Amino acid sequence: MDMLLPLKFTESLPVQDGFQRSLRELRLSVIDRCNFRCTYCMPADSLQGRGVFLPLEKLLTDHEMEDLVRAFVDLGVRKLRITGGEPLVRPGLPALIEQLAAIPGLDDIALTTNGVMLTRLAGDLAEAGLSRLTVSLDTLNQEILHHMSGGKARLGHILEGISAAEAAGFRRIKINTVVQRGVNDHTIMDLLAHFRGSGHPVRLIEFMDVGNSNHWNKSDVVPNAEWIETIRQKWPIRPLEPSSAAETAQRFEYVDGQGEIGFISSITQPFCGGCTRARVTADGIFYTCLFSNSGTNLMPLIRHGEDPDELRNRIHSVWSARNDRYSEERGLPGHDQKKVEMYRLGG
Repeated sequence: MDMLLPLKFTESLPVQDGFQRSLRELRLSVIDRCNFRCTYCMPADSLQGRGVFLPLEKLLTDHEMEDLVRAFVDLGVRKLRITGGEPLVRPGLPALIEQLAAIPGLDDIALTTNGVMLTRLAGDLAEAGLSRLTVSLDTLNQEILHHMSGGKARLGHILEGISAAEAAGFRRIKINTVVQRGVNDHTIMDLLAHFRGSGHPVRLIEFMDVGNSNHWNKSDVVPNAEWIETIRQKWPIRPLEPSSAAETAQRFEYVDGQGEIGFISSITQPFCGGCTRARVTADGIFYTCLFSNSGTNLMPLIRHGEDPDELRNRIHSVWSARNDRYSEERGLPGHDQKKVEMYRLGG
């Protein structure tokens, strides 16, 4: 009698949008709350009092998030990034990571955090199956960090979190740095010097007009082309070949072998043409662009739907109709509309 073999995951063909961009990455916000009030994301003066965050019963449950991610994987997603708010604020996050890591076909799970809770959670996250970590750190100057975080961040806590992540086995931690002219730009070289040789690549991110409350002005943007030349004068660097057409960062390596730097230049060098990223908020709203002004509510199909095909078909139809290229059209007439706040989308 022939033995029955277990079913194997079969590679699915990714759905494509109107510009033939495949659906390959999902950024899932697990909570909209944060323990910081960063000026470029969730400035305290924009919150207009209490009650702006989702009540916990409105959040997708762990099981619902697993069902959601399975639907996206069935449509071609291979990379998942967990975001917030601050994702480590969500109760029981390692257990959720463990559920998601078991989904067949999902090759990579990353997480973006401000780092302060890693001293407690890094080991559990590693054991749960988290693949990669990104820590947001905009300066090594405590006074400037205090200002940029709305008075919430302590440099020592973040650096301790990075050390805890290293001890837990995360050997290559990306450091995300949002650069604002006249705010932290004069501290960037010190930050790069600190992480040179550490194995942790720094990614310099041009200050973006995400949301409506961060008082964005193009004059506050430091073009990454300026940084490339400034860095070259101190440490010779050379460009690296992109690992994929969907890569957001232009990557360089130090010629002396001391590591890598990435430059995310959404303002001066848009990369809409290679964007394969979908975004879902903690309450199940599906957005097809970081700069969206509206999304598709998947919650009814996730929470009350009985047929998984309905959820997959809805995601498929939304992505198939996608024609977003905001960064390429920035500044054109009609592109000054209200946008969803970054702390709901997760950046």
